[in-house]
Amino acid sequence: MTGTSKEKTVKTTCPYCGVGCGVLATLKEDGSVGIAGDPDHPANYGRLCSKGSALGETLSLEDRLLHPEIDGKRSDWDSALSLVARKFSEAIRDHGPDSVAFYVSGQILTEDYYVANKLMKGFIGSANIDTNSRLCMASSVAGHRRAFGSDTVPGTYEDLETCDLLVLVGSNLAWCHPVLFQRVEAAKANNPNMRVVVVDPRETATCAIADLHLGLKPDTDVALFNGLLAFLAETEALDRSYIAAHTNGFEEALAAASPCEINRISDQTGLTPHDIATFYTLVARTEKTVTLYSQGVNQSVVGTDKVNAIINTHLATGRIGKPGMGPFSATGQPNAMGGREVGGLANMLAAHMVIENPEHRALVQDLWQSPVIASKQGLKAVDLFEAAWDGKIKALWIMATNPVDSLPDADGVAEALKTCPFVVVSDVTRAADTVAYADVLLPAAAWGEKDGTVTNSERRISRQRKFLDLPGETKPDWWQLADVARRMGFEDAFSYNGPDAVFREHVALSAAGNNGSRDFNISALKDIPAAAYNDLESVQWPQAGATVCNSETRFFAKGGFFTPNGKANFIAVSHKDPRKRERRFPLVLNTGRIRDHWHTMTRTGKTSRLSSHIAEPFAELHPQDAQDAGINPADLMEVKSPYGSAVVRAQITDRAQKGSVFVPMHWTDQVSSKGRIDAVVAPETDPVSGQPGSKFTPVAIRKLEFSWHGFAVLKDKPDQLDTGYWATAPTEGGWRAELAGDRCTNPEDFAGRLLPEDTEFLWFEDGTTGALRIAGWFGAELAGAFFFAPDPVAVSRPWACGLLTAETLTKDQRYRVLAGRPPADLPDKGAIVCSCFQVGSAEIAAEATKGATTVKAIGACLKAGTNCGSCRSEIQTLLDAVAKETPREDADIAQAS
Repeated sequence: MTGTSKEKTVKTTCPYCGVGCGVLATLKEDGSVGIAGDPDHPANYGRLCSKGSALGETLSLEDRLLHPEIDGKRSDWDSALSLVARKFSEAIRDHGPDSVAFYVSGQILTEDYYVANKLMKGFIGSANIDTNSRLCMASSVAGHRRAFGSDTVPGTYEDLETCDLLVLVGSNLAWCHPVLFQRVEAAKANNPNMRVVVVDPRETATCAIADLHLGLKPDTDVALFNGLLAFLAETEALDRSYIAAHTNGFEEALAAASPCEINRISDQTGLTPHDIATFYTLVARTEKTVTLYSQGVNQSVVGTDKVNAIINTHLATGRIGKPGMGPFSATGQPNAMGGREVGGLANMLAAHMVIENPEHRALVQDLWQSPVIASKQGLKAVDLFEAAWDGKIKALWIMATNPVDSLPDADGVAEALKTCPFVVVSDVTRAADTVAYADVLLPAAAWGEKDGTVTNSERRISRQRKFLDLPGETKPDWWQLADVARRMGFEDAFSYNGPDAVFREHVALSAAGNNGSRDFNISALKDIPAAAYNDLESVQWPQAGATVCNSETRFFAKGGFFTPNGKANFIAVSHKDPRKRERRFPLVLNTGRIRDHWHTMTRTGKTSRLSSHIAEPFAELHPQDAQDAGINPADLMEVKSPYGSAVVRAQITDRAQKGSVFVPMHWTDQVSSKGRIDAVVAPETDPVSGQPGSKFTPVAIRKLEFSWHGFAVLKDKPDQLDTGYWATAPTEGGWRAELAGDRCTNPEDFAGRLLPEDTEFLWFEDGTTGALRIAGWFGAELAGAFFFAPDPVAVSRPWACGLLTAETLTKDQRYRVLAGRPPADLPDKGAIVCSCFQVGSAEIAAEATKGATTVKAIGACLKAGTNCGSCRSEIQTLLDAVAKETPREDADIAQAS
């Protein structure tokens, strides 16, 4: 901790993606929090993305859950926790331990995860604890365990910088792991021999640095990588000595993959023979190859097979565990890896032990001194909520996650929660759709208020430290769990006096009976005192020595796998044709993240800066698919499957693959009328990992007709938006709203209901175009402005939002607002590209036409891309479009965003 007597700076860790960036949080005299990257942290060396940079803007207590509630009424901790303990105990007594369940999150800390897993598996005696990490990396876990005998990520982030060939599979690294992307950008600039291949059905922002983009058909990765394995064999690019000394099953895997018939693989994947041959040749000739994969691989009903097809190619070449070589799984959440360490998944025990192994169960039970130990896998996420719907789950505790929005068949999840007799929700916010289904609400500590550890994608343990006091009656998750455990009769085993005590037990379990037989070992941290825990620097496991060693560690360069014979397993996998699309549902839905928002926006949705880039739910469509459906740019459209539907804005671009629709996962009922895209996603899962196939749901699309469309800026947050379509977001000085309605709702009346009673109105109506503009002042202050039209409104959003913070206008000047466009001396910014400096696409294009043709030159002119750097790939895409003199296909949706 550093700083003056009135300001303090605390080293902590970012709560967003699995990169695990170090953060310097400075609590200032006025109560605000300054955020900077930690230059000493090995994950980011001072870099932050747009989300991390804006963390200080997300710490308001607006919408915070500050007191326990029972049945929607304020209660106290004693009453709430006693009720939770009683209801869980009664369910276990009457229906058995498998009648209760926990659904937890990669957002909680390792210490929270540990206590939850211990209570469920060792004291309740069921493995019915699963996590939203099931939705992002369960297929990686399963693939690792099949191949390595353990859930081990072999490499480190440094490998992404020291390789000569980086293959990014199903990973939009630029938007989903921006700091890793920045590290790769820098490495590529410093190494002219480095090549990047992007394997992804979409042409994403990551393709800005790609030397080759392989836009394969969805769910055909196994065909591509099986073909690569066969090609490596046929061109004698194998490491036969490594295969012989350190692996099992090579011939079976090769037989399943062979022969390498380029034309057949082209038919299966949709790629050209030339591109396939180029890719295969690059891999065969480049020893220092890293294959980084993420949700495009994992979120699939064949996700585990995809993972093993990738791993097979690295085992076959011996390119694993060495500098600049290996398969690498990029996790989606800040503590997905920590949850895996403590057994947060229903099919694992703590400390990477195996639930089916009686020796492992005995080790865990002995250290815990627990009365029972779960002996079989519990219900995985999708199955867990189906069991709740069937009435098999009588008591369910949900922690730090929002399954009513994030699980597939999300409407079915909502029905399951209605059916479940007793639901507990621990969360930091009441602005989550899941909260409405809770019988008991427990106020949890948020980022900045809690202490503990997280583990990032490269096995690096870092501290999250508190720098804010706990508001209201909030409590950490581990405290809530331990208190309930004590009330259930398990006093001695849950008498922790702080997260450091939980961490020490976690360390001890990693060492128990572990003489190199398990990968996860942090015994060097054994008996760490509270002071040392508080000061703990980031450390990468394994740490099995007498003292902590900060040298980087890799696995498997010389074998040493965690299988019975110490050898890795090749897994014979075969390409399976993707599910056929019915005539009623001819397109494939792909879901994912966007650059500036996170999960269901309970944090990022609080800051106007992050909403300025994209402010409403959208669907990315290929021009041909849009034309076939009669959909134009910026139209409102429905995306529908047999499970549900969503309403989103059309973004038409040839970056989309024909036959596919991409919709982001972030929008909820809190911020949109019908943007919950996971209500549309099929609840189909990988048979090995249980991970849902969120990248492939057959859907249909259609244009939605509305009598009027509108855009509004409002000083106060709008409530009760009783119109056909709406999406809201914060903007500087107030709120913005996208609107559409039918003939039953008069736009003039609608606008009047959203402004104070004594508002003084001006309006303008164009009888020729049907445009209607209304502005209202409350005293001297603009209370709101509305722009209505028969079609999607083409008003400049950045200009209109700026009206809320503009200089006060005289009554004679107020008509300027009704112009619907910036004055001539204030050119339109265009859609915001750089969130940090609020630089728009039109400004970038204008500078490009004047000669600023590089990202660096744009930065020098406009500052865009010079702070967090997350927008640099998008700036490059704009520059490429200007250079080709082709207008961006998404110009209209940019206006609507």
